[in-house]
Amino acid sequence: MDPRRLLTFRAVAHERSFSAAARDLALTQPAVSQQVAALEREVGTKLLDREPGGVTPTDAGAVLLEHADAVAERLDLARAQLAELAQDQRVRVRVGAFPSALAVMVPKAVARLQAERPEAEAIVEEGGTEGLAERVRAGRLHVAVGFQDARHARREHRGLERVDLLREPFEVALWPGHPLAELDAVPIAALRDEPWVAPSGSNMIARSCRAAGFSPRLVMISRDPLANRALIAQGLAVTLFPKLLTSEFTGLELRPIAGQGPERVVYALLPPGRRHPLTAAVLGALTAVAEGLGCAKP
Repeated sequence: MDPRRLLTFRAVAHERSFSAAARDLALTQPAVSQQVAALEREVGTKLLDREPGGVTPTDAGAVLLEHADAVAERLDLARAQLAELAQDQRVRVRVGAFPSALAVMVPKAVARLQAERPEAEAIVEEGGTEGLAERVRAGRLHVAVGFQDARHARREHRGLERVDLLREPFEVALWPGHPLAELDAVPIAALRDEPWVAPSGSNMIARSCRAAGFSPRLVMISRDPLANRALIAQGLAVTLFPKLLTSEFTGLELRPIAGQGPERVVYALLPPGRRHPLTAAVLGALTAVAEGLGCAKP
């Protein structure tokens, strides 16, 4: 298959229009139609159906579109990696992570990296796990730190290598003087009447509440650990904090969860193919930090 024809077909399939694809590709519509027709002859089957609402892939077209997307992603990654070589970016490494990893793990890993490689410069970005995976896949990040609910089936990210770092439990976070702070361990069900702060109404914290028999009454939705800590310290909410954060926070009453509580697996994501010269050093620093945090191995 001619890769140029494959990418032209991909543009038509995503735009659902030959004319729109032609504009995106800076080609004429007849040229786009000819390339798609030539590709259909190459593969020996029809790839697109023309319908009143636009073109749609046939069953064979849907299969080929997945491969076309993968080809386009690898070409984007190649462009990014070649640009880095051309610009001599070999001492600048880009790392992404979710918020609580940025609060604890990543700063320690970057400090460790720079102690071992003083010439290294780390550019750090925040994001959710899926968005970070996309950035690694596109070459915009060299390493990302993501997580998943430990109770769910292992999550793989297409085209990326996953390296598990640690398995992290959660603890109950209460304001000073809260009556339940007298307990050595707090059942989640005992917090059913409390106001809550959480990243969303469907994340691990909310799911743990529902597993305990109630839906949390959310008074604030926030992924910012410092904002959440401040809200709890003022007596305005409770929550469940990942254990890594509890080691850093003062001014709160932090207690283990009585019974089964949520846990998450924290992992690194690495791109395919040739990697940045500092990728292995970043992964080594993250692994060393994870081993020193006192959490279980995945």
